[in-house]
Amino acid sequence: MTETDPFDSRYSWLRLGLTLLIGVVGNVGMWAIIVILPEVQAEFGSGRAAASMPYTTTMIGFALGNLMIGRAVDRFGITWALCAAAVLSAVGYLLAAVAPTMAVLSLVQLLVGFGTAASFGPLIADVSLWFQRRRGIAVAIAASANYLSGAIWPILIRSVATDADWRAVYGILAVLTLAAILPAAQFLRRRVPPEALAAADTATIARRGETGFTPRQFTWLLGLAGIGCCVAMSMPQVHIVALCVDYGFGAAAGAEMLSLMLLGGVASRIVSGLLSDRLGGIRTLLIGSTLQCIALFLYLPAGGLVSLYVVSLIFGLSQGGIVPAYAVIVREYLPAREAGARVGFVMMLTILGMALGGWMTGVIYDLTGSYQWAFVNGIVWNGLNIAIMVVILTRGRRLPGRSVPATA
Repeated sequence: MTETDPFDSRYSWLRLGLTLLIGVVGNVGMWAIIVILPEVQAEFGSGRAAASMPYTTTMIGFALGNLMIGRAVDRFGITWALCAAAVLSAVGYLLAAVAPTMAVLSLVQLLVGFGTAASFGPLIADVSLWFQRRRGIAVAIAASANYLSGAIWPILIRSVATDADWRAVYGILAVLTLAAILPAAQFLRRRVPPEALAAADTATIARRGETGFTPRQFTWLLGLAGIGCCVAMSMPQVHIVALCVDYGFGAAAGAEMLSLMLLGGVASRIVSGLLSDRLGGIRTLLIGSTLQCIALFLYLPAGGLVSLYVVSLIFGLSQGGIVPAYAVIVREYLPAREAGARVGFVMMLTILGMALGGWMTGVIYDLTGSYQWAFVNGIVWNGLNIAIMVVILTRGRRLPGRSVPATA
């Protein structure tokens, strides 16, 4: 690395640290609705599936935001994207705080999810441009902001909710989002020189050509795999609080399990980042997906308070590295100039998987009266992810000399 090389530099690591802080605050919109789900259900007198709809629409907005904001980042840079998204999120929180019905709340959560997305896929794609040798660990740290946010904010929200209702909590989040993100985003205006990105793409094009897939085919395969793993992932993450309420352990215990799960996910993401730098993103993702499937099996016999705490930690340690591995794979196999759009697209489909899984779990619960079949459903979807990763790996081995057009 030369002195003028922007990759893996001191500035790259400083930028990564600021990215992590922004992500911790910006991602609160993804987790807040999960924590207040029991209060929302009680206030509006709805069933579990209906109460899951605000989360589902949040994730739909989050998915669309990852795609559209990702494309905007490729063109305009991350600073403008973060500022616009922070304003949109704040407006969404304020409108949600005065929502008169479940339907209105669900609609408004689309805005919250869309704005929150800027602090996930687009922010991860931006920081990935500043690293080559240590891209895996850098992406893992940036992606950990989402889980750190999920570990910190549920506890804080539950403590605030003891003195104020969920509507007041949303008002506080609106102010916090603007106060934290707008000034911090100004320090991310610098961009990687285009000539540096072009030089780095040479190896990327050759690596992806060896798989025998065009960029479009490869991107869609990753997206389909993302749907499979995240339908499975959503069941514990979305419904653990409600599950604890059903068992009589209370919402506070569920929030603690969610935090424990996500803290385990942070550790898993760091380890997976280190593995990605050694084994590559695809093998790392396959390892994580297999471990997640095993953890889902462990939920089936778990019914006591202690066992749920233990299995939730195991689940977090198993699956945390899966989603950031997609960003690493995109940067390993697809052009850097399209990082925001490609990462955003794949992240959009993973999030749609989360939304689909959260809704499907609510429906299965309403039909069966328990979460057992929901866990089985997640295990089946997890198998789809594993199968796709195996196909990509084995196809690459069968076609060692094949290449395809770089722009196909």
